Amino acid sequence: MSDEKVFFIAEAGVNHNGRKDWARDLIDAAADAGADAVKFQTFNAKKLAASSAPKAGYQKQTTDAAESQLAMLQKLELPLEWHAELRDHAQARGLEFLSTAFDVDSLDFLIDLGMPRLKVPSGELTNAPLLWQFARSGIPLILSTGMATLSEVEQALAVVAHALNSPSEPSSVEEIWQAWSRREVRDRLRGHVTLLHCTSQYPTPAPEVNLKSMDTLREAFGLDVGYSDHTEGGLISLAAVARGAKVIEKHFTLDRNLPGPDHKASLEPDELTRLITDIRTLDVALGNPGKAPQASEWDTRQAARQQVVASRDIAAGEVLARDDLTTARCGRGLEPIMLWQLVGRPAARAHAAGEPIEP
Repeated sequence: MSDEKVFFIAEAGVNHNGRKDWARDLIDAAADAGADAVKFQTFNAKKLAASSAPKAGYQKQTTDAAESQLAMLQKLELPLEWHAELRDHAQARGLEFLSTAFDVDSLDFLIDLGMPRLKVPSGELTNAPLLWQFARSGIPLILSTGMATLSEVEQALAVVAHALNSPSEPSSVEEIWQAWSRREVRDRLRGHVTLLHCTSQYPTPAPEVNLKSMDTLREAFGLDVGYSDHTEGGLISLAAVARGAKVIEKHFTLDRNLPGPDHKASLEPDELTRLITDIRTLDVALGNPGKAPQASEWDTRQAARQQVVASRDIAAGEVLARDDLTTARCGRGLEPIMLWQLVGRPAARAHAAGEPIEP
């Protein structure tokens, strides 16, 4: 990731609906829109959800409410044998290919596939054994923090820090916190972990965005932060960039009217393109912390600023009074703040009314 450019992850997720041709089309749409990465989800439905697992409320609204979560997930699996082809296609289109793992076997598969970074989903932030395996890979991590308290985020980071500094799993929670208490252990997280603020509701209503939490995460842990956006439209993503997000993740779909749990909270390709274009404009517009005239301002600065001028005709050697001096735009001469210092001094030469006063 670059300090000057927001890293944009186009989240295809499960919006391929189990079709490889749609997965390829999603990759093409992400590339055409200007994304940095396209991300899917890799899981074994039977390992992820028990047959009795309920659906979330938004899933009941966007899919068959009588269908189990397991049955829904089975339709949305991305077969392992498709991954290499999709990775190669994404790379050929100039994209990083990413996917989120929800179980150890899927994680090991993605590591072997050569993921340049790993995304930990919000639901697994408190799954310490799986999180430890994510971190032990040594691959840079993006941690999504939907549904989490600040203390749960800190616990997750303590688990990650332990994994980065220990060759074997902890024997107790106390061992994790003992490691966390050492500064050199915590310092391993910097440049390695990015935290994404997130609200795990699809779509997220504006009153529940709570974007200032992104600032809290940055200040509490000293890590890069970003935003995983589940709101409708692109406004909140733009606001997150303006607040300093280094990463934006946004769901997208080929068609919002397709069946499936995530389509309705996703952007369509033209909307995705518009959002990324706006973010790239913001990348440039944010500039740097320095306050100085920009290149285009120097000509305007000369034309728009006033200088000290004579308010009447003044003879050479005449002692200047306050009423003798005023300001006007003339393109040269003393800055207005110097006017007061001229009062009581003799004029160096004669000046006509409106002429710049020389020192």
